[in-house]
Amino acid sequence: MKPAVLTGEYFMNGDVACAEGALAAGCRFFGGYPITPATEIAERMAVRLGPLGGTYIQMEDEIAAMAAILGASWTGVKSMTATSGPGFSLMMENIGLGICTETPCVVVNVQRAGPSTGLPTLGAQADMMQARWGSHGHYEIIALSPYSPQEAFYQTITAFNLSEKYRIPVLIMTDEIIGHMSEKVVIPAANKIKTASRPGPKGRKDRFKPFRPGPNGVAPMPAAGEGYNVHITGLTHDEKGYPVMNAETQAEMMARLTSKIHMNLDDILCTESYRMEDAEIVIVSYGVSARTSLAAVDQARLAGIKAGLLRLVTVWPFPEDQIRRLARRVKGFVTVEINLGQMHREVERCVGGAIPAFLVGHAGGTIIRPEEVLTVLKEAF
Repeated sequence: MKPAVLTGEYFMNGDVACAEGALAAGCRFFGGYPITPATEIAERMAVRLGPLGGTYIQMEDEIAAMAAILGASWTGVKSMTATSGPGFSLMMENIGLGICTETPCVVVNVQRAGPSTGLPTLGAQADMMQARWGSHGHYEIIALSPYSPQEAFYQTITAFNLSEKYRIPVLIMTDEIIGHMSEKVVIPAANKIKTASRPGPKGRKDRFKPFRPGPNGVAPMPAAGEGYNVHITGLTHDEKGYPVMNAETQAEMMARLTSKIHMNLDDILCTESYRMEDAEIVIVSYGVSARTSLAAVDQARLAGIKAGLLRLVTVWPFPEDQIRRLARRVKGFVTVEINLGQMHREVERCVGGAIPAFLVGHAGGTIIRPEEVLTVLKEAF
């Protein structure tokens, strides 16, 4: 059997790097449906999974693909799907099912400009609010945003680790530009890669409660066929997994679903700072837009503007406490993103009008150039 990790240096695009990261994390089931610009992930998994003893299946649509990876996860395997905006929309109902049933899996959205069919071959970052609130009801979600093919590899591993640890679907919100960008990707030896697996149940099988939280708020998870009598439903359910139709049980279930994220924010949240030590103006960005924002920071410094970059590695949960702390010491914020202000609204919410907050964004189809960011910095500050 061939090794899961292709150790060494490679020249590959972000989609392929994402697939290799999934394999390195232990993913052995991929259920998907081809869609531009995410198809390369499915193609790579189709080639690589078989020799590793894994399973690749192309479903009839994205609704079925999402259902397939949820079912596969309950057999004990790590599972993933990949799509773009239109398919992401179709997956939303079953993403909600995965949240309610606390089913670990990874969903990759290689974003393109929309709405509807939009610009299939051109990039955008306009599915960010859909990632947070696309399914109905209240819930928490974890979403990551890589800004290079190298990071697509590592963030996919991180996504699987977070998914397994907190029993939740984790989203990777990349974009067409990162997905189709080819760069050097260094893949370390397998023994250098840290992976996590879902906590397994212990004790008497006849007394097991599949949704009773452990110390970190996460319940142990059995696999089908291990002898645990479990009931899995999207209805409001108690710790045994059985439907209970009243407000009290709904409150208890929602407390379980949300608190396991809220109580572990220090472990989940990740941001990176560039020239932030003395920054007076903070650029907030993520994904491909963070790459061009790096150059904008350097150009601003040459122009005498003390700019710095706060890059969102984790976009959801949003690092609101960090933004609020920064708002107490800096003069303003500039959000840079390829949409008309989705994450910018989160920045504005956290700043609360205490200092100015500006947006550099557009509707998609191309990157945001550093000069565009610099123009706003000069005019606003």
